[in-house]
Amino acid sequence: MQNIVQPAEAGLIPETFADSPFAYSRFRTREVKVGNVGVGGTNPIRIQSMTISDTMDTEATVKEAIGLIEAGCEIVRITAPRVKEAENLKNIKNRLVDLGYNQPLVADIHFLPQAAMTAVEYVEKVRINPGNFADRKFFELREYTDSQYEEELERIHDAFRPLVLRARELGRALRIGTNHGSLSDRIMNRYGDTALGMVESALEFIRIAEHYDFRDIIISMKASNPGVMIQAYRLLVARFRRENMDYPLHLGVTEAGGGKDGRIKSSIGIGSLLDDGIGDTIRVSLTEDSIHEIPVARKIASYYDARRALAGTSENGKKELEKIYIQSFPYHRYDRRGSDACTVIGGKNPIKIGMREELVRPEDAASLKARGLDFVISKNQTPSSNSGLPVIGADLLSDVSLFAPEELETAVLAMKSAKMVSVHTNEQDITRSTRLAAAAMKQNGLNLPIILFARFSSLEEALYQASIHFGGLLLDGIGDALVIDIAGAGPDQASHLLDLSLDILQATRLRLSKTEFISCPSCGRTLFDLQDTTARIQKRTGHLKGVKIAIMGCVVNGPGEMADADFGYVGAGPGKIHLYRGKEIVKKSIPSEIADEELVRLIQEHGMWVEPGAG
Repeated sequence: MQNIVQPAEAGLIPETFADSPFAYSRFRTREVKVGNVGVGGTNPIRIQSMTISDTMDTEATVKEAIGLIEAGCEIVRITAPRVKEAENLKNIKNRLVDLGYNQPLVADIHFLPQAAMTAVEYVEKVRINPGNFADRKFFELREYTDSQYEEELERIHDAFRPLVLRARELGRALRIGTNHGSLSDRIMNRYGDTALGMVESALEFIRIAEHYDFRDIIISMKASNPGVMIQAYRLLVARFRRENMDYPLHLGVTEAGGGKDGRIKSSIGIGSLLDDGIGDTIRVSLTEDSIHEIPVARKIASYYDARRALAGTSENGKKELEKIYIQSFPYHRYDRRGSDACTVIGGKNPIKIGMREELVRPEDAASLKARGLDFVISKNQTPSSNSGLPVIGADLLSDVSLFAPEELETAVLAMKSAKMVSVHTNEQDITRSTRLAAAAMKQNGLNLPIILFARFSSLEEALYQASIHFGGLLLDGIGDALVIDIAGAGPDQASHLLDLSLDILQATRLRLSKTEFISCPSCGRTLFDLQDTTARIQKRTGHLKGVKIAIMGCVVNGPGEMADADFGYVGAGPGKIHLYRGKEIVKKSIPSEIADEELVRLIQEHGMWVEPGAG
C-alpha cells in the first residue's frame, strides 16, 4: 500500500496564496535575466513559444525561430532530446546571430543530463523536467523509507549539481519545469499524483540550486487539466510566500489542443492565474504551427500587462470577509459552493447554461435545448416565454452590482429578498466582485445559487474573458449557472454563445458534452504529423461524449498524461504507435496506417464506443 503524505496532516498547505481575494496584486518575483530579456520583477509578461522543426535541421529551425520572433515571441525554446541535438544548438544560435537576431534561446531537456550539460554551453537558458532529468518513469508502486528517500535525493543532487555549477559559471538561467504527467515514481509514491507532488518535485531541485547559491531560476507547474495546473501554481506561490522564495513563474497548459478548445483551456489556466497576479512569462501550447500561439499569448497577457504596477490593498471593512472567503473556498482543491436549489439551478443540479430570452427564437428553442441550453433569463417581473424553456425572471433574480466597495451593503440587502444572484461588474473585476458577493452571502447565511453573467464587447472578447473569469470561478467552486452575452447580440448569435458556454464547462470538466482531446503542441521530438493525426482522430471519435483521448507525439510526457485520459495514442518510433488504456500500454508498436482503427477497436473493447448519431 502507498504511504502517501496527507497535505493537511503534513502542514504543507499554507492558508492563502494572495494578499487578498478581492484586490489585484501581482506576486512580486525577482528578475532573472534570460540573455537580454528580463523575466519577473517589474518586467512585462514575457511571451514564449517552441519550434516544432527537427533540431538537426538547422535552416528549418532558424527559419521557424525567426518567424516566431517577428510575430512577437521574446524567448524561443528548442528541443534537445539527445546530445547531438544539443550540440547543434551552437549552429542554430550562430546562424540567428549572423542574421541579426539576438533573442534568447532555451534548450528543452528530458532524461539526459549530458544533453543539458552540452546545451548550457550555447543557449541562454536550459529547461529541465525534475520528473525525468535523472529518472526513468516505471509507474512502480513501492514504498520509500525515509532513508531510501534521502538516498534518492542524494542521487538527484549529484546528477543536477554539475548543471547548476556550469550555469552559474556561464551566467545562464535554468527553468525547473514540473509536468503533472511526468512526476517521478519517488514523488508519486510519497505525495501521489497531486498538485502537492508537483510543488514538492520543484522544491527538491530549487533547494539543490540554492545550496550552491544559484538563483537564476524560473519555475513552471504545467498540466493538461487547467484545474490541476491552477491548484499547483497557487500552492507553489503560497509555499514561496511562507519560505521567502521569489522565483519567476512560467505559465502554460500543456497539451491544450488546438482551435477554440485550445484557446479556451489556455485562457482558463493561464488567464485565471494572471488574474490572481501569478505569472511572469507564458507559453500557449496549441496543436497548430507554433506561430499561431503568439497572438493568443499576447491577447491573454494584454489584460494584465497594464496592471503590473498596481498593488492591491484591502479596505479595513473587508478584512472579515477575506477571512470568511479564505476559510470557505480552499484554493488547492475543488469544492463546489453549496446552494439551495431554485427551479433548475443550484443544489445538486449540474452547472446550467442560460441565455437572454430575446436571443431564443421559438423555432430554435427545441434545437438549443437539445444541445444543452437549460433556461432563459427575462427582465420582466412576471415573465412569460414561448420558448418552452424554464424562465428566470426579475421576481427570482437579484442583479448585484459591485463596482465600488460602498455598494456591498446595498447588494446584501437586495440578495436577502431574492432566490438567486447574478453579479454585474466591469470586465476586469468579474472574478473579484463575484468572490466578494460569495463571501458576503456566506457571512449572512445566504445559500443562494449564483449565476455567472457578463456581457462582452464581441464574441472574441467573450471567448477569452469568459474563459478567464467564469472558468476560474467555476474551478474555485463558485457558480451554479453561466450566461454569456455580447453587446448587440441577436438570435443569430445564440448558437455561438451556447457553444462557448458548453466549451468552457467542458474545459473545466464540470459538464462534458463532447469528446475531450488532450493533444500536445508538437516539437522536434514528435514522431508523426501531429496536426493531421489529431484532426483525423477527432473526426473519427469526436462524437464520444465524455471520453478523453490523448494524442501525443512522443513518450516524454505521453504515459503520464495517459493517467488523465481514457485512451492514449502515442508515437513510439517512425511509423509506429503505442496505444494506452489510462497509463497502461495495451497495444505496442502498431503500424501507423492501421492505428486509427485499432484505437476505435480498443474503445469498443472497453464498452465506450457508440456509433455516430446513436443515442
